[in-house]
Amino acid sequence: MENHHYDFAMWFCLGFACIDTNIIEFSLLGSFVKGRCTLWRVNDRAVFEPNLHDCASRDYVFVVNPSGANGRTGQQWKRMLPDLSSRLGRQCNIREELTTGPLHAIEIAREAVRDGAAAVIAVGGDGTLHEVLNGFFEDGKLVQSRELHPGPPTALGLIPMGTGSDLARHFRWKLNDKYQAIDRLVKGQKRRIDVGRVQLPEDRIDRYFLNVASLHLSAKAGHIAAMYKKLGNFCYVLGALKAFRAHEDRDLRMRINGGPWTVVPKVTAACVGNAKYFGGGMKIAPTADPFDGSLEVVSLADYKWYDFVLKMHMLYQGTHVHLDKVTTTSVHTFEVEEIEYQSRREDVFVQADGEHLGFLPAKFSILPEQLNFIL
Repeated sequence: MENHHYDFAMWFCLGFACIDTNIIEFSLLGSFVKGRCTLWRVNDRAVFEPNLHDCASRDYVFVVNPSGANGRTGQQWKRMLPDLSSRLGRQCNIREELTTGPLHAIEIAREAVRDGAAAVIAVGGDGTLHEVLNGFFEDGKLVQSRELHPGPPTALGLIPMGTGSDLARHFRWKLNDKYQAIDRLVKGQKRRIDVGRVQLPEDRIDRYFLNVASLHLSAKAGHIAAMYKKLGNFCYVLGALKAFRAHEDRDLRMRINGGPWTVVPKVTAACVGNAKYFGGGMKIAPTADPFDGSLEVVSLADYKWYDFVLKMHMLYQGTHVHLDKVTTTSVHTFEVEEIEYQSRREDVFVQADGEHLGFLPAKFSILPEQLNFIL
């Protein structure tokens, strides 16, 4: 990836850039703005973006989960806000929004996008980011601004302050480092990021994820772990051990990229990675890349509790994919359902970004280059 900076002066009240590999054109419609712009070349594709100070009239909405990480998120945010305001406040309008409960971040983000915010920044962990991301969508489509704006569409950002913060690990960001986070926002580098989608027929609402979705044992473990967040990252290990207590492997029907259905025996868990990490640092999908237009499916079969304990280090290193009980596949769509004749004690759990979504059947798919993501 390479970038080039250009000084520019352009007249607009509503403007746009038409970019070819060697051509930049502007529609000139009104008021005068002078500043700098960046031409990013990513995989032979050019992306033009004004820097942050070219969007001074637009809001940067910070969606803060004050109770995240056992209340530490709220405290860290208060300490960070003065520095953030001094460095970023002259370039844009900083708007703080505190969540008051589950799903509130979805509503805040959706309204911010409709209002034409320059960016919506999740301040918290993967759960807060998951809700903010889902606020960018409604009825299976990206939310549109109520008004036309001269800048690019609303961007998504993250200040990692949660318990897991696994997406931040993918980008090798330091957790709870306010200076690095502020630097990223001031620089304003963005790239189009892929978004994963989960569809549960009984739910009728599409769900979206940036990190990892999963089913069966890993999904149930995440559901249990949410009850023990006070233990920090150990809650994910505890959740897995508790989930194993009543766990039964299942024979499941699976279909990849719309091909034929196949029966996969003794499935312990299947993880669908848009990024690499889940469960507080487990490198479950080591080759996943949220910019490559595909998902990495990692399936574990006949995996026992003692396998988990004895080979836990392999999950954190990403070397578990070389085990005989583990298979990996790159997909665009992945469908899973239970076999009807099986007797069972409970339904098969489905989660995304650590959030419980429901139960099988489920369809996972990739939506390439859906959003501008602040890197």
